[in-house]
Amino acid sequence: MSDNSHEEEHTGPIKTPQQLLFTVFLSFVAPVIIIIGLVYYVTSDNMPAAGTVNMEKTIAQRIQKVGAVEIRDANRELKSGEDVYKVQCTACHTSGAAGAPKIADTAAWAPRIATGLEALVNSSLKGKGAMGAQGGGDFEDLEIARAVVYLANASGAKFEMPKNPASAASASN
Repeated sequence: MSDNSHEEEHTGPIKTPQQLLFTVFLSFVAPVIIIIGLVYYVTSDNMPAAGTVNMEKTIAQRIQKVGAVEIRDANRELKSGEDVYKVQCTACHTSGAAGAPKIADTAAWAPRIATGLEALVNSSLKGKGAMGAQGGGDFEDLEIARAVVYLANASGAKFEMPKNPASAASASN
C-alpha cells in the first residue's frame, strides 16, 4: 500500500541540508544587495559629477550663512524737513487728528514753540500724547529734527534748520 512515488509528491524542493543553508543565505543576502543597489541608483542622480563647474557654486549654497546683515541707506542724502513732514507728519498735523496742532496754527503752536527746539525734537523722537515715537523709524533723528523745525517755522517759530554733523565737520576742515 505504501508506494514510494506517493511520498515523492509530498516533499519540497529542498532535499539536503546544504540546499537549506544556501536558500536561507540567499533569502537574507539578496534583499540587502537589492536595497543597497536601489539606494545607490536613487542618490547618484542627485550628486554633482566630480570636477564640474557648478561644484563650487553648489558647495557655497550648502554652507551659506543662515542670516545676513544688510546696511541700507548708509550714504544717502538726508531728506529736508519738508520732505519728512510730507511723508511722516502730514497725516495728523494737516487735519489736526488726535489733537495734533495743525500746521500754520500759530495759537496752537505758541506754547509749544516757547518750550524750545530741543523739547520739541525730544517730544517727537520719544512720542507725546497720541503721537507715537518717531525715532528709530525710517528717518534719522536729524531728519525728524528738520521736520520739527519746518513744522514749527511754518507755525511762527524762527528756529535754525539743523545741519548734518558730517557735512558740518567737512566744511570746517
